[in-house]
Amino acid sequence: MATKIAPTALVSDNAKLGKNVIIGDYAIIGDNVAIGDNTEIMHHSTIDKNSTIGKNCKIYSYAVIGTDPQDITFNSDDETFVEIGDNNVIREFVTINRGTKKGGSYTRIGDNNYFMIYSHVAHDCQIGNNTQLVNGATLAGHVEIEDFAVVGAFSSVHQFARIGRNSYVGGYTIVLQDILPYAKISQTRDNYNLYGTNSIGMLRNGMDREYIHKVRDLFDIFFKSDLNTSQAIEKIKEKFDKSEETEILIDFISKTKRGFLKTFGK
Repeated sequence: MATKIAPTALVSDNAKLGKNVIIGDYAIIGDNVAIGDNTEIMHHSTIDKNSTIGKNCKIYSYAVIGTDPQDITFNSDDETFVEIGDNNVIREFVTINRGTKKGGSYTRIGDNNYFMIYSHVAHDCQIGNNTQLVNGATLAGHVEIEDFAVVGAFSSVHQFARIGRNSYVGGYTIVLQDILPYAKISQTRDNYNLYGTNSIGMLRNGMDREYIHKVRDLFDIFFKSDLNTSQAIEKIKEKFDKSEETEILIDFISKTKRGFLKTFGK
């Protein structure tokens, strides 16, 4: 099937469209936009300037990608960008902003992600692969989301916070600190709770039970002992052989700037 552009769509003369691309009615494709093979841009959606969309993506109606960042210090003369990988699903009314020069100029999204209705990705966010933003999930600027993480419905993530790989953030949670890899957290009316490991998500993503049990043991040292973070890391190094699980957790914690959620739920 050849590339198909609806007669009512507005496509910039310098946009680059791959093979078998579909552009729906009243869609707008701006300057310096590149769209990969087999990607569909549905009716009334907007891909603004300096945006790259990978292969096999589906962008639903009224999504808006690549517009100016919502940053009052942004200079409209700055050249900034959005890069989106392959096999992403971007549902209705999703908004994804370009980066800022001071934040590195790029908002980046990897492969195989699912952005549900009304979710928002702000300037300079860095999102990995196989993540999910559920309806109304909102990321402030400079947020990092690692592979296989899920951000629940109507949750908000503070700028510069990080969501670790294979973690799960329950709906209506306000994330003010980093969320450790493999963690399952939510916010009730009165407090935040870390409910241990995201075991179900880890199983679904191909991790075996031995791996999951190892992560649980690591969490017990971090959260159920009387040790502070530095002491917990030292105990883990002493007790456990070097492994993927331990290295991922220690590396993540060593890079935190906002601290990480430590309150354990009942």
